[in-house]
Parts: sequence; structure tokens; C-alpha cells
Amino acid sequence: MTHTDSAAGSSARFAELFTPKLLTVLREGYGLSHFKSDLIAGLTVAVVALPLSMAIAIAAGATPAQGLYTAIFGGLFVSALGGSRFQIGGPAGAFIVLMATTVATHGMDGLLLATMMAGVLLLLIGLLRLGTYIKFIPYPVTVGFTAGIAIIIFASQLKELLGLTLSGPEPGPLLEKLPVLAAAFSSWNAGAAAISVATILLIVGLKRFRPAWPGMLLAVSLAALATAVFDLPVDTIGSRFGGIPAQISMPHLPALSWEKAVAVLPSAIAFALLGAIESLLSAVVADGMTGRRHRSNCELAAQGIANIISPLFGGICVTGTIARTATNIRAGAHGPVAGIVHAVCLLLFIVIAAPVAYFIPLAALAGVLAVVAWNMIEKSAIVSLLRASRGDALVLGSVFLLTIFRDLTEAIVVGVALGSVLFISRMARATSVEMCPSFAQDDLPDSVEARSAYNGLNVASSDIVVYRITGAFFFGAASAVGAALDAIADDRKALILDFTGVPFIDSTAAKTLEGTAEKHNRHGIKVIVAGASRDVMQALFAQGLKPPVVSFERSVETALAKCKG
Repeated sequence: MTHTDSAAGSSARFAELFTPKLLTVLREGYGLSHFKSDLIAGLTVAVVALPLSMAIAIAAGATPAQGLYTAIFGGLFVSALGGSRFQIGGPAGAFIVLMATTVATHGMDGLLLATMMAGVLLLLIGLLRLGTYIKFIPYPVTVGFTAGIAIIIFASQLKELLGLTLSGPEPGPLLEKLPVLAAAFSSWNAGAAAISVATILLIVGLKRFRPAWPGMLLAVSLAALATAVFDLPVDTIGSRFGGIPAQISMPHLPALSWEKAVAVLPSAIAFALLGAIESLLSAVVADGMTGRRHRSNCELAAQGIANIISPLFGGICVTGTIARTATNIRAGAHGPVAGIVHAVCLLLFIVIAAPVAYFIPLAALAGVLAVVAWNMIEKSAIVSLLRASRGDALVLGSVFLLTIFRDLTEAIVVGVALGSVLFISRMARATSVEMCPSFAQDDLPDSVEARSAYNGLNVASSDIVVYRITGAFFFGAASAVGAALDAIADDRKALILDFTGVPFIDSTAAKTLEGTAEKHNRHGIKVIVAGASRDVMQALFAQGLKPPVVSFERSVETALAKCKG
């Protein structure tokens, strides 16, 4: 293959990896029946996204309009440019804690700038094809931080759920928040509490008995109707935010400065990391429901573009949303056009029906988030992980507690570190080294000549000793394997290492093997590596393990025959 052919092949592969699924679907042939399916699915998702987008934005310290802008522009670009056929982009509950903290520390301009910077990071991650590595997040970590976020979201809604009146700003940290809320309990509003309870019961009841009905939208709509008709003394979107503008402002950059960019960089990194995890997790869930395969790097690049565009219109963090994506699939979506329809429907709501949002009570939106928080907690997964092993339970519990009482980014870092140590420990235990005392007839080659070369040979009692290494030979197992090989008596003639069951070897293990081979060479013991794969042999050669330090044979049988010869 020429250099030109190689370059052309690489370019074609790159184009394939970054081709949006929308283009793929259109190339397959997109007809009227497909559009009807996407139209119905898009309308269905828009109904679900409408109250959720406003509720998430309010909980994050933004306005309800900003939540809708996020769903409109973020959802549009995620669907149009993404690598998943069914992904629905928009604001997500997992970001509430991080966004609220960023707003409290750096203001709304800081949040918008951090979102744009996170978009640049996500775009780079996608273009550099690092999406595969983002998936290497242990399952207990995702379950633990999702459950922790759910607890924080619910706690953040207690004020609105009960209609409490605080004497000062509501603290962010949970341990500081709860005493303040408890002290203000006497100020609770019966109307707000009734609306929140009714909203929760209606959503849960409709999901149980009428799952096809848009429970969240119906609950919020009825709460708004009751508030308007009976003039209930509760906070609404109108009384708190002045309603929702009936038009979208022209795009503009947030306040930019080098100092501000440096200050919000940790938030941007956290947004990018969490956004990548959430988006790819949602895409994987969609793949599992449909049998399709998403393009992870294309998806991350699209998420990056969406997070760059969203803040230009006042939107906040965009990511793939599991619940809305699953709703999209269940509603019969054919492809990304459904996500585009969902964005257009939300835009029409702002243009046509924005005044209606004036009467939506904040207690109803708090009820929506309370249900979302409950659904975020994967109860069955938590039980399974707690029963699985102490290691998984440790990772789960650590991430959960750190998320609630410390910081989400810290929780993820610690969780991944603990999960990695746990994995290394398990892999090290799975790697074994054992001396082979003899060879059964089934282990011998088929040729009569080869069989006669070592029929009846008892390897352990001869001058030749054979050790079989099984499993990944890496730094976690290098010490134990090295100790076993070093214990071989000095009166042996040859040491044969059966590498047939070694799929991988790292530099630490290779260095350990080199030390063992040199020690045995000094005592006149020949070291032979048998049955190693091409990749393992290349790794050994790269570390300097070549003849005469060690020799290589295709199998243990040929190594034995060579020693006897």
C-alpha cells in the first residue's frame, strides 16, 4: 500500500467516524412515513422536555427561558450533528449542582463562559478520538454519583416544595442547607405544599395507570390553571421571573476576560467530563434499546458544538438526556429528525404560548424535579452492587458520600481511582503461575516422532522445568510471578515459560522477566519462552528480551524437543 492510499484510507475512516447520523439516515432513503414517525416522536419529547427544561434551569440558578433556549439550540445541534440516531439534547438534572455552584461563585456570565469552554473541550475530545476512553468509567461510579446528585436535587427543591420563606440566601452545601430549611419550617405555605404534593401524585399516578399520557405536562398545566383560577398565593414563573419572553434575543458573547476564563476553567472541565459521560451513557442506553450503534467521537464533537452555541443565546449546559432519549425511542422515532422537531416545537411554544407560562407555580416545577430525583436513583442497581462485592460497595458508597458532602468532580476522580485499584487487584488475582509436573497425552503434538521425543517425560523430576503463566502479565502480578520463577533450583538445565495463556504483558512484567532470565543465565539455566503471541513477543523485544537472554519457540512441545535434543 502506498503512502497516498494510506492517507486516503485514513481520510475515509475519519469521515466515516464523524459523519452525523442525520446524514446517514437521509442517505438510506427518508420518506413520508419516516417523517410522520419522527414528527409524532418529536412532539411527544417536546411535551416531556417543556416542564423539565424550565425546572432544571430554575434549580440551577438560571431563568426558565434559559432552560428552554438550551433545549431548543442544544437539542437542535445535538440531533443535527450527533453520532446517535435517537439522542435528545438539552439541560440535564445531573448538571444542576455544578451549574448552581458556578452561578453562586462566578455569576451567570461565569456559567455561560464555562459552558462555552466546556464545549471547546468536548469538541477537542471528539476530534482527538478520545471518546472511547470516556467510557472507561466504572459502573459503581456512575450509579453512586447519580444517586448523590438525586439527593442534592431533592434537597435543593425543599424550599419550593414547602413554599418556605428564608431570611437570607439558601446555602448550597447540604449540611449547611438543612439547618436553615429546618429553622424556616414555620413559614411553610399550605398552598405551595398542596400543589407540590398534588403534582407528584398526579405524575406518579398517570405513569402507573396511563403511561402513554404526558404526566409532567398535564400536572404542571393543571397546577397553573388552579393557580390562575383560584388566585393562589404561591410563587409562579411570572411573579419570580416576570414570565418568559415571547421572542429569542440575538446571539451575543458572554463577558470575556483572561482572568474570568482561568477562574471558571475548573467548572468547564467538570462540565466537559460530566457531559461526555452523560451523553455517551445516554447513547449506549439508546443502542441497547434499538440494536443500533452510535459514533461516540462524532457525538462528543456535536455535544461540543451545542455547548458553544447554546450560551450565545443565553442557554446553559447541554448534554444527552437518558429519559428524553428513551421517550423518543418509545414514541417510535426513526432518526435525528425527531430531535429537530422537538427543538422546533419548543421554539413555537416560546413564540406562541409564552404568556401561559406566567401562571406556572414554582411548587409544581419542584414537584417535577422531585420525581426526576427519585427516578435518577437506580434502586435495583444499588442493591445489586452492594451484594456483588465489598469492592463495588466501597466504590459506590465513597462516590455517593463524596458527591453529597464534598464535590462531584472529586467524587468522580476518587471513584475512578478506587475502581482502577479494584480492577488491578482482581486482574492480579486472576493471573496465575504454576509448575507443570507432567504432560498428558492430549497436550502432545499429533506426530509420532514428536510424541516419542518426550513420551513419559516427567518435567518436574528432570533437568527441565516448565511453568505456565495464565492471564495478563502486568505490574500488578509481576512481583508474585517473579518470586515464583526466582525460586527455581540452580541445578536445572532449562526453564520453559508457557506463555500460551498470556494475552498481554507490560513493561514492568517484561523487566521482571528480564531480571529472572539474567539470574538463571548466570547459573547456566537456559530460559525459553514458548507459545507467546506476536503482540507479546513484540513487547518483549521492545524491552530488550532477545536471544541469548531468552529464546523463543512456537510451543512448549517444540521447546521440550529442543532441550532434549
